[in-house]
Amino acid sequence: MAKEQLQVLNALDLAKTQLYHFTAIVIAGMGFFTDAYDLFCISLVTKLLGRLYYHHENDQKPGTLPPNVSAAVNGVAFCGTLAGQLFFGWLGDKMGRKRVYGLTLMLMVVCSIASGLSFGHSAKGVMTTLCFFRFWLGFGIGGDYPLSATIMSEYANKKTRGAFIAAVFAMQGFGILAGGAVACIVSAAFKGAFPAPSYLDNPEASVVPQADYVWRIILVFGAIPAAVTYYWRMKMPETARYTALVAKNAKQAAADMSKVLNVELVEDPEKMLRLTRESKNSFGLFSREFLRRHGLHLLGTSTTWFLLDIAFYSQNLFQKDIFSAIGWIPDARTMNAIEEVFHIAKAQTLIALCSTVPGYWFTVALIDRIGRFAIQLMGFFFMTVFMFALAIPYKHWTHKDNHIGFVVMYSLTFFFANFGPNATTFVVPAEIFPARLRSTCHGISAASGKAGAIIGAFGFLYAAQNQDPNQTDKGYPPGIGVKNALLILGGVNLLGFLFTFLVPETKGKSLEEVAQENEGEDDENETNVGNENKTVPV
Repeated sequence: MAKEQLQVLNALDLAKTQLYHFTAIVIAGMGFFTDAYDLFCISLVTKLLGRLYYHHENDQKPGTLPPNVSAAVNGVAFCGTLAGQLFFGWLGDKMGRKRVYGLTLMLMVVCSIASGLSFGHSAKGVMTTLCFFRFWLGFGIGGDYPLSATIMSEYANKKTRGAFIAAVFAMQGFGILAGGAVACIVSAAFKGAFPAPSYLDNPEASVVPQADYVWRIILVFGAIPAAVTYYWRMKMPETARYTALVAKNAKQAAADMSKVLNVELVEDPEKMLRLTRESKNSFGLFSREFLRRHGLHLLGTSTTWFLLDIAFYSQNLFQKDIFSAIGWIPDARTMNAIEEVFHIAKAQTLIALCSTVPGYWFTVALIDRIGRFAIQLMGFFFMTVFMFALAIPYKHWTHKDNHIGFVVMYSLTFFFANFGPNATTFVVPAEIFPARLRSTCHGISAASGKAGAIIGAFGFLYAAQNQDPNQTDKGYPPGIGVKNALLILGGVNLLGFLFTFLVPETKGKSLEEVAQENEGEDDENETNVGNENKTVPV
């Protein structure tokens, strides 16, 4: 690799933590705040949608979304996210990170608003338009994963790179927390303004017409944080690594980073000609050389993210059902429609506040000290332990006196998911692949995760149903029960533990060193750089 490139990249690797680092974290992080809010807020209002649009006269229980509708409403955004991760990941390597970054954000803003304005003269019409807009919302969210991770990794210095990328992802915790808080505030306001009896007392009157505004307001709110950060996202310069290593314009990279770092970086025009030479590192994604160098890495990042998201999204999307099963949320018949939204949102907010958010920030604080590999291995291990601890004596936890213990154990699985693989599976793919394939490979890894999320969202919906046909939700066939579903998720976490051994440690190394971008270059280039700049294969 030519020295003139390494001057720019070495300046980034060794840069002290500055204001622009925190600015980049906020700008990229607000996208993830919005991502999490939009993805998880739907689980807060699915019960309300069932009461509003699928109530039948003389039913013993409040209306619920039919199985196919519920699966679509909960899972369609993940299908869009998967497609967006692959498409925008590839596009980010072809067109540049910055040029694509604003497009994803605007798509999220428009589709968040459109989701809340879902229209139709019938239940089918409203659900169809809701699913349509949530698919494209997910498509925009999908692009944010590889682009945010890649941009942050390429901006950061090598000493604190893990913490910076993890901090971007940690905004997801605040997004989940905000979703619960907004739902609590909106439902409490409507509950006070439009009192209604419980379903047992008066099924028809338990759902006031104004309840239709509640879910719409909650969904539309997701557009606000994304819209606020659009201007600053567009002002970010292209990353130096993309400009120098992919666009092969080291002079422009130096000019951009001189402004950002407040230092003078001067390039030698004659040496810049060497950047255009055909390199031994120009192999493509589907080449033997990529398979040799990074095949196991991509397998490791993809499988661990896939397995993690099966468990993580199953828990997150359907925690309301688990809390109902253990009696932490009152029986739906004893509440009116808006009151049920409040109780579900309160439960999610408490879990986010006590376990989800702290877990993310434990990772931020420690990832550059103990390393990505150790955190991911530890996280999968404890997720497995706590999942089995919940599942094996499940009958014990269902007794009224033991509900608090169940919630504590359940919260610990969230804590070690976030102080563990939920953060590291996002960080590592942004570090271990070459610059020209970094966004694409992160998109592939993230899409594998969303495939797992789809399995979790659709599979757990059916699997967690009671084995007794008389106690299943309306329209659902008997399932294997919450206990057996938790046992399966414990096994999934154990597999994640094993596949973690395919993922390399990246702590304290430059991106070029980790990605082996100097492998195969001539000795002359290597002798042109000092010890600080020299990179070797991992």
